[in-house]
Amino acid sequence: MSGSTARFDEFETVDWIHDGAKERRRQTEPQRHTEPRHQLLLRAYNAIESWVVVTLVGVLIGINTAIISIATEWLSDAKLGVCRSSWWLNEKFCCWEHKAGECTSWSTWDHAMGTDTVFLRYMAFVALGTVFATTCAWLVRVYAPLAAGSGLPEIKAILGGFVLRGFMGFSTLVMKSVGLALAVGSGLSVGKEGPAVHMGCCVGNVVSRNFARYRRSAARQREIVSAAAAAGVAVAFGAPVGGVMFSLEDLSSRFPRKTLWRSFFCALIATVSLQAMDPFRTGKLVMFQAAYDRDWHVFELVFFVIIGVFCGAYGGMCIRLNLKVAAFRKKHLAKWAVAEVAVLAAATTAVTYVNSYTREDMGELLSYLLQECKEGSKGWNNMCDASQASKVAWSLAAATVIRAVGTVLAYGCKVPCGIFVPSMAIGASFGRLVGTLAQMLHRAHPSWHMFAQCAPDTPCITPATYAFLGAAAAMCGVTKVTVSVVVIMYELTGALNFLVPTVIVVMIARIVGDMVVEGGISEQLILLNGLPFLDDMEDEVLDVPVAALMCRVDDVHVVREQGMVVDEVRRVVTTDVRGFPVVDDVGRVTGYVGCRALARAVADAGIDQNATIAFDQSVHRAGVLQLSALVDSSPVTVRPQTSAETVIEIFRKLGPRVILVTSEDDGQLEGLVTRKDILRHVRSQH
Repeated sequence: MSGSTARFDEFETVDWIHDGAKERRRQTEPQRHTEPRHQLLLRAYNAIESWVVVTLVGVLIGINTAIISIATEWLSDAKLGVCRSSWWLNEKFCCWEHKAGECTSWSTWDHAMGTDTVFLRYMAFVALGTVFATTCAWLVRVYAPLAAGSGLPEIKAILGGFVLRGFMGFSTLVMKSVGLALAVGSGLSVGKEGPAVHMGCCVGNVVSRNFARYRRSAARQREIVSAAAAAGVAVAFGAPVGGVMFSLEDLSSRFPRKTLWRSFFCALIATVSLQAMDPFRTGKLVMFQAAYDRDWHVFELVFFVIIGVFCGAYGGMCIRLNLKVAAFRKKHLAKWAVAEVAVLAAATTAVTYVNSYTREDMGELLSYLLQECKEGSKGWNNMCDASQASKVAWSLAAATVIRAVGTVLAYGCKVPCGIFVPSMAIGASFGRLVGTLAQMLHRAHPSWHMFAQCAPDTPCITPATYAFLGAAAAMCGVTKVTVSVVVIMYELTGALNFLVPTVIVVMIARIVGDMVVEGGISEQLILLNGLPFLDDMEDEVLDVPVAALMCRVDDVHVVREQGMVVDEVRRVVTTDVRGFPVVDDVGRVTGYVGCRALARAVADAGIDQNATIAFDQSVHRAGVLQLSALVDSSPVTVRPQTSAETVIEIFRKLGPRVILVTSEDDGQLEGLVTRKDILRHVRSQH
């Protein structure tokens, strides 16, 4: 794929072996100089510190999510009207003490201006939505360009052992939070659940860097980021177990038991904090939580299969079309990011206002679609009125198409945007459509044999459960995540009796989606945007030796074990590499030294530029700067004929930054290979 390694140079590679060794030395060094009676206190502090960090991260994630939810609600309602008595209240809180249809405090924009004009309401909806989205795009472009998008592909690369400077910084967190409320509130077909993971990781990074233990260790910081990612999903869906499962299944390359416990604890703290804030004043963690007390029938499996097939096809086609839009955006619209968002918002709001199902905020729409019909109630927008079933079906079909097109165009534009909830809304709309049609069929032909299981005078088909299954299947179709989707949907509804249908539609959606395109949207964007990610190569077959992939010795910067002077070393450390093989006078590898440590040692020494430097610990002469302590005397080495698959496994399991390639007979350096070299070769073959 063209440009599939375009952003490699933005990322630095983490050396997990070196980082782990340094962390172990830091842990043991204080204990050597500490009295035995104080060692227990030191160990207790180290154990408590990690839980303190995780607790702080969870609390802040919950609070941040609650604030964004409140702001998003207000912005979404502001497009429709204003609370006359208290402008800072959304429609629900403005009419909190009034019955439905009796609230006089809330006014649509035309009534607020003293008229009764549908066109004025329409123009206000379009204008305000466009202003919100344009403001968001401008703020992101000026103050934090890394806050655009969902952030999930980059998070996967970072958890896989790469560092992108500034991606999880404080300014990115602030603009992601502000921009997300504006983007979702504008009416664009984007969600806040994907970016919630990025914001959670930002919180984890910002908090942990205030503790020296995590600031100095990339491995320990990865534990916190993994836990924060789980907490981000947990508060997005109100599903702490689902959040941990999502982090394990889709995000983290390494997930040991210790990280599992901390992730679960962080997700629990985040959801408790969100529950304490209660942003919707309903006691629900998310707006679209629901509960079902009816069961399903065997004949409904036919309709469930239809939902699974459609949602899998939608997921695959959404990925394919969105990749084409993203490629077009990178080629032609890179300089017009703000203008693109403005046009997209204007077009989206102009179309979505016409349909009552797309006019609503997607979270609120899901809450309506997932609710069972009560006896004698017509439901929201007459969804439960049998006489209006045909009209409802046509409206749901139109809403499904409108949202699908809007999601394909909007996901990936230069605002914070997610695809989870838009996909769930699309799947729920289609599922409710299928449920409504099935219900119409039953009402028209109750005596058919397929309906023999239905009890008389009781509702046989519940369209809300079809919407629930469609939401699950569509999310799986786009993300290709299965187990965690089932867990999340179960936590949202508690519908244990619908566990089997959920698994069925999710698996069908996954199978059909894989027939259209391999991998989820995040994996495909990793390839398109040229992000380094090694763990997506499990199915790759590289029938070549490492010698075909390595950077050969003639192109490698090396340092000699003896005989180099300070001026030579200073010139070497100004190159753009992260470390150097150390070789003896005949080219045999004796170790590896990091560039930053070497540059710092030479700068701190303050000696003449013609002074000699030695990396051999046996050299102790006057006037020689001894730097053997900086050398890793046992770097990972392989032979030139070692298979590329073996090298990939070494990178994946051990995590070195670089592997040196030495000759079989005398250990002379023949080249070196990095994770990026492997990825460049693989992607050049596609």
